[in-house]
Amino acid sequence: MSVFDQSTPSTGTSGASYAAAGVDIEAGDRAVELMKEWVKKTRRPEVLGGLGGFAGLFDASALKHYERPLLASATDGVGTKVDIARRMGVYDTIGHDLVAMVMDDIVVCGAEPLFMTDYICVGKVHPERVAAIVKGIAEGCVLAGCALVGGETAEHPGLLGPDDFDVAGAGTGVVEADRLLGAERIREGDAVIAMAASGLHSNGYSLVRHVLLDRAKLGLDQHIEELGRTLGEELLEPTKIYSLDCLALIRTAEVHAFSHITGGGLAANLARVIPDDLHAVVDRSTWTPAPVFELVGRSGDVERLELEKTLNMGVGMMAIVPEQSVDVALAALADRGVEAWVAGEITGRGDHETGARMVGDYA
Repeated sequence: MSVFDQSTPSTGTSGASYAAAGVDIEAGDRAVELMKEWVKKTRRPEVLGGLGGFAGLFDASALKHYERPLLASATDGVGTKVDIARRMGVYDTIGHDLVAMVMDDIVVCGAEPLFMTDYICVGKVHPERVAAIVKGIAEGCVLAGCALVGGETAEHPGLLGPDDFDVAGAGTGVVEADRLLGAERIREGDAVIAMAASGLHSNGYSLVRHVLLDRAKLGLDQHIEELGRTLGEELLEPTKIYSLDCLALIRTAEVHAFSHITGGGLAANLARVIPDDLHAVVDRSTWTPAPVFELVGRSGDVERLELEKTLNMGVGMMAIVPEQSVDVALAALADRGVEAWVAGEITGRGDHETGARMVGDYA
């Protein structure tokens, strides 16, 4: 996990230097030392070497037992949720969000997460702050079952303020070719199972920040009765990581497809895995969104359709299973502590229908 070019330190002359330009190499080195213990916690047996090399190494011979291994990759960030972390001065949860955004995309096709790399861009390196971010990423990797094999911390003085930062990550997984999940497996009559979100997750925060902070003038340290905690605590609730839950579900029940509910909302993401000749119908009456969604809608006078195409509305992942597998699937998820329910079904597509639609009113 490299941090900076190890440039020659300033000799104390009056000439220009990296440090005078705002880059603190020593602080970067200190950040690496602080993060090492957390990265070690993510180690898988296939990982070779340690922290500090130019590239992370993963022993691909571990894939020999696959008949035809397909590598799945994804990359993502957490959007403007980083602004809430910055304002709150809390940096060890945002990494959970990053892992969820990347690895829960990978597991959608049935792939097992293998390893991840991160990129942290800061205006000024605060070693403890960077280490806290990596701690969160490492904890997220443990929850996803993958290794954190490397990354980069970049200091960008002049482009970012001293307290500004952003995070991004990329991940790789593997799936046997004949076990690949997706639209080709879905059949009319399949059930759509919803898995509860832990909150807003990591999408729609530009709308959320505009509505709650700019328009309604709510404070992050303000206790909101309907939320049962401060607004900041609610907004920083980490994104649930479903990777191991989805893999366990595949081992237990027949699954045709998953859909990770992220930017674009529930219907748009579900439509991405529906074949052209079929249609998904999701019944809102099967669940009640958490209070934070109503708070956003009420505070900004946001129409329901606008909320639904921006936020997850309480559903973070969906599984499409044959009707005869529903009971087994729900029991398997319940055993893992995942709140889940049948939220809809797959039907034939009528004229002028799109891939997915929502019907009814929330319970």
